[in-house]
Amino acid sequence: MQRSLAWVYKWQKRFFEHEDWDDLEDRSRAPKHCPYKLPEEVLCEVRQARSELEAEASVPGKLSYIGAPAVQARLRKKKVKPLPSISSIERELRTAGMTKPHKPKQEPAVTYPHLHPSEPHQLVQVDIVTHFLPGGPCVACFNAIDVVSRYPTGQQYARRRSVDAVDFLIQVWQQLGIPQYTQVDNESCFSGGFTHKGVLGKVLRLALFVGTELVFSPIRHPESNAFVERFHQDYNENVWDKIELPDLGAVQLHSPAFFEAYRHSEHIAALAGQCPNKAHAAIPVLRLPDNFRAPRNLPLTTGKVHFMRRVNQDQKISLLNLEWKVLKAKPDQGVWATLEFSKRRANLRVYNAAPDAPKRTCLAEHPFPLKVPVKALQEKFHKPIPVGSSWLSLTASLFRFAVKERLPAWISAML
Repeated sequence: MQRSLAWVYKWQKRFFEHEDWDDLEDRSRAPKHCPYKLPEEVLCEVRQARSELEAEASVPGKLSYIGAPAVQARLRKKKVKPLPSISSIERELRTAGMTKPHKPKQEPAVTYPHLHPSEPHQLVQVDIVTHFLPGGPCVACFNAIDVVSRYPTGQQYARRRSVDAVDFLIQVWQQLGIPQYTQVDNESCFSGGFTHKGVLGKVLRLALFVGTELVFSPIRHPESNAFVERFHQDYNENVWDKIELPDLGAVQLHSPAFFEAYRHSEHIAALAGQCPNKAHAAIPVLRLPDNFRAPRNLPLTTGKVHFMRRVNQDQKISLLNLEWKVLKAKPDQGVWATLEFSKRRANLRVYNAAPDAPKRTCLAEHPFPLKVPVKALQEKFHKPIPVGSSWLSLTASLFRFAVKERLPAWISAML
């Protein structure tokens, strides 16, 4: 049997103690004494907090979060000692039969390059969720959320026009600040429509004007906007599922309370006990002034616009109602395209990775036709230099900027 004598003696002794074949079954190997086990009164508090949150989930004006981070936040407010960890709370809830199994996540057919923000104000996702009022009128609920701090804002409109998108984005950049990247989907109110080739719509021009880099999500791929899509669910559960909303005025009246409660809630596991309001305010940011009004005729401004796209079977990508060849890419490959505007020209470059990737390859480059001149970004929209930046990194940035802006003209003059 390739077993030791000690193994044989153990099972022999166990059998002859009771002469019962059931004694030959494996026993629990758990230690008889666990010094780090949570006291029973703390486990009772965990179950009680979960029950309280479940009862409050259906009450208008209360948030519908019942997961382990929300339970821990409730225990922290109750000053329960010792405060159990997230994993301990999840284990106790599973033992008590108070959880539901997670559905397996399906792998996407196309893998798209995406950003990996690590601090607030790097990436804000914006999207629209549609609801219908009694009698049929439609309400377009614009929501935005900072991907790292989870700080949200929202506004509701009767329609989803480009002027509504512009109005909401101004609100976003006033309340959340002007991030490095602002991500939107491909709806006509954001993209400028699907009729004119090479269209540069109001939202694109406004983003360039204020100094944020607009990012268009892949077409029909909500997973790329996952953070704001998840926030839609919270907004729907806490506002539309709990409150009777007869008209647009009622929606606009009741929605702000949810946003304010969400900003001060400690239920988000990724924030490790912080609320979005505190996490968002940890790093200063440039904001649009409250009296900001977009120019009636928005100019083209120096800057960048990005697109996440899939390469089709003809090795082309579609953006701004034009098709562009990417011969170095494979069909069904996800790519990252950047349209960069300078004072002299505009170029479209296609990469295999996002701008923050440690290494990426340019797969294609095309000149983009311009019909109007490009103006420089106004000084008031220049981002402040981060506190703690070294003179060496600052000098290197200025050198790269000078080479990029001046070197082509110098070479032309020499030739």
